[in-house]
Formats: sequence, C-alpha cells, structure tokens
Amino acid sequence: MVRGTGLRRRPEPRRSRRGGRNRRTGRTVSQVYVSGTTGERPTHVLRSARDVTDLVGSGTARARNATPILLIALGGIFIDAYDFTSISFGLPDITDEFGLSSVMVGVVGSAIMLGALLGALAGGFLIDRLGRYQVFMADMLFFVVAAIGCGLAPNVETLIVFRFLMGIGIGMDFPVALAFIAEYSASKGRGARVGLWQPMWYVATSSTFLVLLVLYAVVPAEDLWRWVVGLGAVPALVVMSVRGRYMDESPTWAANHGDLDRAAAILSRGYDVEVTVAEDADRTPVAHSAVTPASMARVWTPRYRWRTIQAGAVSACQSAEYYAVGFGIPAIIAGVLAEGRLPTIVGSLVFNALFGITGGFAGVALARRLGTWALATSGFAVTLTVMVVLALIGPPSGTGAIVAVGLLLGVFVFFHAYGPGSQGGVFCTTSYPTSLRGIGSGFGHAIDRVGSIVSLLVFPILSTAYATGAYWFVALAPALGLVTLLLIRWDPSAHDVDAEDWDPEPARAPRGATRPAVA
Repeated sequence: MVRGTGLRRRPEPRRSRRGGRNRRTGRTVSQVYVSGTTGERPTHVLRSARDVTDLVGSGTARARNATPILLIALGGIFIDAYDFTSISFGLPDITDEFGLSSVMVGVVGSAIMLGALLGALAGGFLIDRLGRYQVFMADMLFFVVAAIGCGLAPNVETLIVFRFLMGIGIGMDFPVALAFIAEYSASKGRGARVGLWQPMWYVATSSTFLVLLVLYAVVPAEDLWRWVVGLGAVPALVVMSVRGRYMDESPTWAANHGDLDRAAAILSRGYDVEVTVAEDADRTPVAHSAVTPASMARVWTPRYRWRTIQAGAVSACQSAEYYAVGFGIPAIIAGVLAEGRLPTIVGSLVFNALFGITGGFAGVALARRLGTWALATSGFAVTLTVMVVLALIGPPSGTGAIVAVGLLLGVFVFFHAYGPGSQGGVFCTTSYPTSLRGIGSGFGHAIDRVGSIVSLLVFPILSTAYATGAYWFVALAPALGLVTLLLIRWDPSAHDVDAEDWDPEPARAPRGATRPAVA
C-alpha cells in the first residue's frame, strides 16, 4: 500500500524502468512498465509537483469522466446566464409591481453586477488559496438561496439584497468554473475547451426564454418574473446533487501545494493512468502557492502586467458591447413586432439560438487553427463594423430597413460570440499558471463587470438622447478592444504558461517577455 494514497502496489515479477521525454516540456518523466498478460502498462512515478502538471498538460493523463466534469463546470456558467437573463426580462414587471423610480431601477439593475464584481475578486483569491472544489460548491449555495430569495421577495429592499448575493455567486463562479476546465484539459486545445463557456451562455439564454414561453401559458403575467427567477435554483440543485460523483479537486492545484499523495489519489481515481509517489519525491510547495492578500499584486509584476492589461481590456470591451446591444435585443424585437410579450419571447429565443449558439460553437471549432488572439481580433473588427453601419443607417423605416437592421444585429451577436465574447474568458483563464490562475481570472472577470455596469447605466441614457446615434458610442468598445489587441499580441494558446510556476520570474524581464509582440 502506498502511504496516504489508497493505492496498492501490484507484485509483478518483471519490471523495467524507462525514461520518457515529454514532448511538450522536454522533461524526462519516470515510468515503470509493468509486464503482464495484457502487455505493458506504464505506472507514472511522481517525483515533484511538475510531474503532475506535465501528465495532465501533455494529455498523457486523461480524465475518465471528462465530459461530465466539463458539463458540470459549464453548468455554473449556465446558471450565471440564466439568472442574468431572467432578471433582465423581468425588470419592467418588477418596476411596475414595486413602483420604482428611475434611480431605484438603476439600483436594482446594478446590484447583481456590483455583487459579481466583488465576487470575482474574492472568488479568484479564494480558489487559489482554498482550492477549486470548495469554492465551486460554495457558490452553488449562493445560487440556490439567492434565486429563491429573489422569487419570494416581498419588497424591493429584499430583492436588492438577494440580487447582490446572486451577483456574488456569479462573480465567484466564472473564475472557478473556467479554472476547472483549464486544469482538467491538456494544453493543446485548452483554449477551445475554456471557450465553450460562450455557447453555453447562449444555450442558457435561449433556455430562459423557453422557460418563459412555457410559464407564459400557465402563470399570471404579473407573477411571471417571480417564477422564472425562482426556478434558477433548480439547475444549481442539479449541479450540487451530481458533484460528488464526478468532481474532485484539481490535481495540479493539490500538487502545487505540496500534497503529492492527494494529487496521486485524484489522478488514480479520475484519470486513465496508474500513479505512485516516489519515496524521495520533492513535496515542497511551488513558489507563490501560499496565497495571501499581497499575492493579488502578482498580476502586475513585469512578467504578467501586459497580459493583465490585455485580458482586462478585452473582457471589459466585450462586456460593454454585449450588454449595450445583446440585452437590448428583446426590447428591439418588441419594438419591431409591436405585438405584445409572446412574440417578444419567441423572437428572443430564436435570435439567441440562431446567432449566439452557432457563433459560440464556430469560435470553439476554429480555436486550434486560429488561436485566441486572432479570434478576438477578427471578432472585434466585425462588431466594430456593424456598430458603425447601424449608426449610419439610423432609425429604420420600412420592412426592408427593419430586416436589414435585424440581420446586422444577428451578425453582431454571431461574431461577438465567435470572437471577443468567448476569448475574453480564455485570455483571463489561460494567461496565468496554476498558482496565479484564480487571482488572474478573478481580476479579469471583475473588470468584465465594470464594463457591463458602465454599459447598462450609460447605454439607456445615450439611447434616449441620441436614438440610433448611440451606436457611435457603443462602437468605442470594440474599437478600444481592437486597438489593445493590435498593440499587445500575446496569445496564451501559443505558450506553456504552466511551466512558469517553475521558471523564476526575473526582477526585470526582457521587453519581449513582458510586453509580448507589441506592434
């Protein structure tokens, strides 16, 4: 029995040790080949935390339940999008029921975003300090309690409190869910798997309108928002009920904190490999694994500052353009159809499914070929062009103009989901090694919320004042994102960032390492 792992050594008579070279890192990995009736089967010997990172990152260790794990992690993203969309749709009814002033409408609308901003910062810190699994389970509780609380809120004050709590759960969930996906994936193709969060977002958005469509037939109109918001607790309960069967801590996080025995046990339980820990293994935690509040400053050290600026700018700009246009689509559809709530629900469902889901999956399909940087850059170029064209067209008059505007909005949603929408999360998650992934991702998603708050507060004012001229202001978001990417050409899909946990950071790194491929 290997102490502390629950693994039993097999007493085979013939055993030979060989050294294999990891093609991704160039490091030699110790293996023991066990002879038997089924042929040779390698047992990997862990001698340091880096061996765990190499096994997972190279694809040698593949999770047995990779698909369920991916779906559970994406389940958190589904809940995020469902909660955002349900509240957005119900805001007019909430305003009528509680008799809200324009100021209170802004408070109700921004409470969830403020909570998400704080949740992202706190969640990023906690997932690096406590581990991915514990934080993931904790934020599911936020979703359950907050969804039920919002649905039953007797007054606006209670609603604001529970919307704020819901935002904290959403903010915590993004960095932990994407960190799970990244650390259960091989380096090759990691960006594509992390990018799956975007089509899942649109699946959830479409599902929200599908739930609304069903409830519309059986629930009084004045209570529709309560039912659709409260039902957000259901997917969270489903995720919580299946987590124990499939989910476990990230083995790379456990190894980085010096717990090789736990990492070996996780690999042996959940991966298609046999693992033992060498008796003379180096169990020293990697540098920076002891996370403190001061650790949050690491994203601004010479090695990471330009990546942080890039990830933050892409995230904020894509969020600003999405919330200005994407969340205004139901209102636009309602204005075009002018036939009441049911056509608006159906139109929003079809629109999100037709353009958002397909765009998100198109980005995933092209991720390996084009890379993170190219997807985000080309996506911003198209969304910028669409905003300029919409501003030039002005208010549509006539069927042809209305159809043209609708198609342009569809093109916008498709290329947003294909490019910056998905790649903002990819930049935040894959630009940092395991020891900094939570903090880096949390900071990026916090800046994302800043973009959404500004957009939700400012775009309605601009739209009222300038009508379709407001698109000129929205165009500033993709323009700023595009300029940032042209200046900072870092592409995490082309680098082995996990190796940086063992590569000492220079006090003053060379220009090319700190400001990658600056044009």
